[in-house]
Amino acid sequence: MVKVKILSHKKEIECNKEDNLLDVLRENDIFIDAPCNGSMVCGKCKVKLKNGKVDSKMNIHINEEEKKQGYILSCASKVIEDIEIEVPSKLSTSMNEMKIEGSDNNKDKKIFDKSINILKINSLDFNKKIFKKYIEIDEPNLDDNISDIDRIQRHIRNNFGYENIEFSLNLLRKIPLVIRDNNFKVTITYELKNNIVYLIDINNGNTEDEFYGIAVDIGTTSVVVCLVNLKNNEIMGKESSGNAQIKYGADVINRIIFSTKKDGIKLLQHAIVEETINPLIEKLCNKNKIDKEYISYFVVAGNTTMSSLFLGVHADFLRQEPYIPPFVKSPNLSAHDIGLNINKDATVYLAPSVASYVGGDITAGVLSAGIWASEENVLFIDLGTNGEIVFGNKDYMMTCACSAGPAFEGGGISCGMRASNGAIEKVDIDKNTLNPKLKIIGDCNPVGVCGSGIIDIICKMMISGIVDRRGKINKELKNKRIRFNEHDIGEYVLAFKEEYNIENDISVNEVDIDNFIRAKGAIYSGASILIESLGMDFSVIDKVLIAGGIGNSLDIENSIMIGLLPDIDRDKFDYIGNSSLIGSYLTLISNDAKDKLEEIGDQLTYVELSVYPTYMDEFISACFLPHTNIEQFPSVKNILGE
Repeated sequence: MVKVKILSHKKEIECNKEDNLLDVLRENDIFIDAPCNGSMVCGKCKVKLKNGKVDSKMNIHINEEEKKQGYILSCASKVIEDIEIEVPSKLSTSMNEMKIEGSDNNKDKKIFDKSINILKINSLDFNKKIFKKYIEIDEPNLDDNISDIDRIQRHIRNNFGYENIEFSLNLLRKIPLVIRDNNFKVTITYELKNNIVYLIDINNGNTEDEFYGIAVDIGTTSVVVCLVNLKNNEIMGKESSGNAQIKYGADVINRIIFSTKKDGIKLLQHAIVEETINPLIEKLCNKNKIDKEYISYFVVAGNTTMSSLFLGVHADFLRQEPYIPPFVKSPNLSAHDIGLNINKDATVYLAPSVASYVGGDITAGVLSAGIWASEENVLFIDLGTNGEIVFGNKDYMMTCACSAGPAFEGGGISCGMRASNGAIEKVDIDKNTLNPKLKIIGDCNPVGVCGSGIIDIICKMMISGIVDRRGKINKELKNKRIRFNEHDIGEYVLAFKEEYNIENDISVNEVDIDNFIRAKGAIYSGASILIESLGMDFSVIDKVLIAGGIGNSLDIENSIMIGLLPDIDRDKFDYIGNSSLIGSYLTLISNDAKDKLEEIGDQLTYVELSVYPTYMDEFISACFLPHTNIEQFPSVKNILGE
């Protein structure tokens, strides 16, 4: 055995000689941001070796200056003797400090109210099939000596008119003591399905007002949990954090690959349930001083991979042709089945998926956006770790998924990071001096650049002539912020270490720009092909709705300039917040909304881009700033003077 001392965490752990350092840190709950899941592609899992030696493979991610400082790539290093390391703070804290978009309560309320109004306008009722009722049961005697559960069932039949009543062993264990603790005056919680009563809970006395539900959005990068009072549909609170599965890969493909390893599925499910959702529920309950046992209904929306891993279902065939999901509609579930820290018999409902890469987050998003009731042609774009698109109206809805990768969350970018403290989220560049003006989350020193910041940087670099339309840096410019390495790869320096007293310069290089151009090209070409499949073009769009984590900080003008979004009337664009969470909330408070959600799942027509005849040509054309055909971007053409 050898020892690994993590100085930054004041922790010492033991491992076997030759163990991979990244695996050792993960197994001991040391959070390391490793978007590529240890395949030595992203270069993000750097740690500083202070003492001892490791067997480290050669890689391109550690430059000469970093080598001198002692940096190693943890995924490329085997522990061969006792060592001491430091984990940079940006790697170990970014998950907890992540900025979750849509946390503005006033803005949230407007967006939620707008979606609620869509249901009202379309005559959807706010009815539920989960109820909480106070009852007074006849006390037993020698003449009336039926069993406790029969006594409750009799009361329900006589007073509610339902013949079939079912219950769990867990509930049966509670009944004898509970009914006697309050002289047979109790409150029951139950779900009504197909005229069958499914008993969920029984409590002492009258607890009708203690009636709660949870709505959840499981994103690949972040998770948001919303506590709702089911008596009046009031949102009592909302908590969010990074998805703890991040340590096993930034995107769904890397997590699926990890799931095939020994205990992979178990670890991934534990990460989302025990390390992410349950702590958020605990925080909400403590803040609102409620008992978790009173949470009776749980609705969750996530992409197809996240839904599968949430249930602990094998997901590997999602990434293999012909890309078959294990399920699109989940079975009847209770909290006990999954390990949720709420009432064990609470009903759990998953928003239905459509295909391998269009999941319940999109069906929930379409529900909240109201595309299903719209007379207008709506383009819905979810810009998260994955890129999903819907186009349609009340008569038809088409959908596709784009392999954009994690670039919109900072993945695949050398200085990229998620939206947390220290992330550069907005950028402007002076055309004369080429000096940048930075807006940094948390008003602190910069650590890296998040997705919205990358869009701004590339746009401003193009306008100021730092890069050409291929994304290549202009070698003719003589400026201290522009430099080229020994491989002739150019970079633009956003922040010199001397400027901000940081350890290393923060720069964007041509490889970063190329990675982002491919990501934005995937979104634009996906939207283009989706509309083309109906024999239309962008001119028919009446509205563009932007959802997802990046949306709130997204600069529409800059996004059009680089060719991420179509060049149409800016008044047609709108940001609709976390549409997946809103859809979950609507499903929680309205059974009509739940029925509509199921209907949407059945109605969405999936277009598989990988086999669409003209997709690859369109994608290649879109991998340019803004596009190889500048005529598709007349306003950009005018600004660039072409």
